[in-house]
Amino acid sequence: MDNKLVLVKNSLLKNGFKAHVFSNSQEAKEALLNDIALDESIAFGGSVTLNELDIYDEFKNRGNKIYWHWKAEDKGAALENAINTDIYVCSTNALTLDGKLVNMDGTGNRVASMIFGHKRVYVIVGKNKICRDYNEARERIKNIAAPLNAKRLNINTPCKYTGKCNDCDSPERICQVEVVLHKNPNGTEIIVYIINEDLGY
Repeated sequence: MDNKLVLVKNSLLKNGFKAHVFSNSQEAKEALLNDIALDESIAFGGSVTLNELDIYDEFKNRGNKIYWHWKAEDKGAALENAINTDIYVCSTNALTLDGKLVNMDGTGNRVASMIFGHKRVYVIVGKNKICRDYNEARERIKNIAAPLNAKRLNINTPCKYTGKCNDCDSPERICQVEVVLHKNPNGTEIIVYIINEDLGY
C-alpha cells in the first residue's frame, strides 16, 4: 500500500474525520454497501468518481430510497429531496496530506450537504486527488478538475478551451463556492474512503 495513502488517513483521523484505505474500487463498494442500511435514505452529489464506482444502481435495486440529480428526470426535485436524506455520498476535488478536504462548486449543493444536514457523509476519493497542501489543491482544482468538468458539461468557459483557470467572469462559471474542511464539522460524521486507484477528476 502506498505510504502516502496511510499518511493521509492518519491526518484525517487526527482532524476528527473517520477514514479507511482500500486497495481497489470493489473493496470500497462492498464496504459502502455493508455500512449503509437498507432503511437509510441516500443522496449522491454530482461526481465522476461515483459514476466510475458504478454503485448507484446497486443501492437502488436492493431497495434504498436514493436520489441523484445526474440520474433523475426531474433534477430539481432530486436536489430538493437530497437535502433531507440520512446519508450523503460524494467525492472531493482535492485531499491534502495534512487531512483537509478542498472543494469548489458552482451551485454549492454538494459542499452544503458535506457540512450539515445528514447523519453520515461518505467522501470517496481516488489517489489522484491527493495533494501536498492547500496551494497544490487549489492548482489541481483550477487546472485539472475545473477544465475537465467544463468540457464534460459543455459549458462556455475559457478553461474549457485553454485547459487552465482564467479566473473568468463567464455566466456559466463553475467555480463559485470554495469550501475547505479543516476538521470534521460539529454534528456531522464524515467518513472518507481513500482508494488506491485513479478515480474521477
